[in-house]
Amino acid sequence: MDIRSMQLFIDLAEELHFGRAAARNHMSPSAATRVLQRLEAEVGGRLVERDNRRVQLTASGQVFLAYSRDALERWQGLLSGFSDRHTSPVGELRLYCSVTASYSILASFLPRIRMQYPGIEIHLNTGDQALAIPRIAEGQEDLAIAAHPGKLPDKLGFRLLARSPLVCVAPVIDCQLRGLLDTDEPLDWSAMPFIIAETGLARSRLEEWFRRREIDPVVYAYVSGHEAIVSLVALGFGIGVVPRLVLENSPLRDQIDILDAGPRLQPFDIGLVARKQRLLDPVVRVVWELAVMDDSTGVGPDGDLPSSTLSE
Repeated sequence: MDIRSMQLFIDLAEELHFGRAAARNHMSPSAATRVLQRLEAEVGGRLVERDNRRVQLTASGQVFLAYSRDALERWQGLLSGFSDRHTSPVGELRLYCSVTASYSILASFLPRIRMQYPGIEIHLNTGDQALAIPRIAEGQEDLAIAAHPGKLPDKLGFRLLARSPLVCVAPVIDCQLRGLLDTDEPLDWSAMPFIIAETGLARSRLEEWFRRREIDPVVYAYVSGHEAIVSLVALGFGIGVVPRLVLENSPLRDQIDILDAGPRLQPFDIGLVARKQRLLDPVVRVVWELAVMDDSTGVGPDGDLPSSTLSE
């Protein structure tokens, strides 16, 4: 059993596809199959079940995945300890964030990293920000840009980059919903169609607001990601709650109104998240330390929260 074989198994667990996992490791699918067969022979059990339609891990495979990620992380830390601390760090780093964060928050510090440390190669994955912390906790990424959930697992660290209020948004276009909004009477929130995130912090805070007011909301749709909420709201399907940062960077911002009478929710504290053990790697540590938010974008390290929180 070697590091390269464990890396292939990790990639296979993430892709659940032999062809894509093999391509990530610059080998053929048949070679990847042989590596898996050797691993299964060494551990004495099946790690993967597959048929013509899907690939999935067995219970033993899930255990071996956790072991492989931990072993690879320790190996990278060991190599880092042997390296000359006076040389510029060189290596790859996996970073996960939402599309909005990629061209707002990430864009504020990535050019500086590229200029000062050209030997660091960042592989960017984008998706729903609600998945960021689970991906870090499971070892799928080295760093992620995410909203602080209020309580982090002890093994994770958080570095504040920005604070973004949560705002209630409504469509500008003339639609049936505007008839409910354009009134001098107090808004009837139980009659408003809401567009709500499938998962994540914004949803949990909005649902808590509903519970405190004993509101049974009308939910038009549950969607993945705040960008999708903005899109459906702009089309007149409902109202929603999103971070102001998402709205300000949306191409649809001119088609959206902010409802001042909307729910008052705790703002998002947005920052970098990493496993504390990964911060021993000089490549990860350099990006962590250089990630400082510009004042025009949000609350940075000189704001009213500490810039780096390595314990709760």
